[in-house]
Amino acid sequence: MAHHKSAIKRINTNARDNLKNKAYISALKTQIKKVRAATSKEEAQSQYIKATSQLDKLVNKGIIHKNKAANQKSRLAVHVNKLS
Repeated sequence: MAHHKSAIKRINTNARDNLKNKAYISALKTQIKKVRAATSKEEAQSQYIKATSQLDKLVNKGIIHKNKAANQKSRLAVHVNKLS
């Protein structure tokens, strides 16, 4: 167990941030599932725009790496473009 005041604060901060990050990632996964579950191209495109926006926000917050976001956007774009 930590003895220094600053170490105790870091433990609390890390736990709080971990919960926030889990919520952000969970929301992102839900949005990606909505894109993949869309049956029409129009619906998929509107969900894709929301997903890409959410990915960019998470990159700016430092929650996910920019290359991971780029890969996910690319995969989703391929999926959306395959729909007719």
